[in-house]
Amino acid sequence: MTLLLPVAPFAHGGHPAGEPSWLPLFPVALLAGGYLLAAGRDPRGWRHRRTVAWLAGCAGLAVAVGPLAQLSGDPRGHLAQHLLLGMLAPLGLVLGAPITLLLRVAPPPVRRAVGRLLRARPLHLLAHPVTAGLLSTGGLALVLLTPLYAAAERQPVLHHALHLHYLAAGYLFAWSLAGPDPAPRRPGLAVRVGALLGAAAGHAVLAKYLYAQAGTLPPGLDNPDPEAFRSAAQLMYYGGDLAELLLATALFAGWYNNRRRRHVTDATGSAERPSPAQLS
Repeated sequence: MTLLLPVAPFAHGGHPAGEPSWLPLFPVALLAGGYLLAAGRDPRGWRHRRTVAWLAGCAGLAVAVGPLAQLSGDPRGHLAQHLLLGMLAPLGLVLGAPITLLLRVAPPPVRRAVGRLLRARPLHLLAHPVTAGLLSTGGLALVLLTPLYAAAERQPVLHHALHLHYLAAGYLFAWSLAGPDPAPRRPGLAVRVGALLGAAAGHAVLAKYLYAQAGTLPPGLDNPDPEAFRSAAQLMYYGGDLAELLLATALFAGWYNNRRRRHVTDATGSAERPSPAQLS
């Protein structure tokens, strides 16, 4: 079982010509700074572990779009960048519970708008674990099995669009499985575990196929190095195990904590309603 979330093409090293190397770090800094400001404004006091998780996710993004983006010529280095973008960083961001924090500190009109968004049917469809798993696995397959990989090397706009897609799909998948934020109509544990296993199996097959067809995949490349891509496929196969383990741990930990809260409530007869972060 391997990759859970999509990764970007192996050969997307470096920044497009003319782009300052620090520019992709600017939105990451905004994410970190905005979260810290919101956490400081929480009248009930925000949990430090949520802040640590969010900052860890931002750190993963910063490494991916900063130092690792400067590497070129080594598919393994590029894959490490995109493992961070599509797998590890989204999990940290999800565990930071940004929606719950926003609902605590935002003015009433913003909270109402967020509530309407969470109740929207399109979001229910996208946030279903099966849909999110198909977006992640299908997105990766589309890139590696079609000329989209090679096209993104030549077109900076497509390059950045794919990165945003991988990050968004990774976040959506982690949120649908183990996010502490409110997720209306989130299915039960069995469905989420099944989606996790299905996505992992799909990525395992894709990694093995890439390894076996390294001389021809991804299509459209000029002078591909089969050995380099075999090494990258191995990293894709084994490196994904860490993200899979972390996501599974978050999934079962959240399930266990929610179950324990329900038992405590039943035992004490408390009428206190759970917070939105507990309704997952």
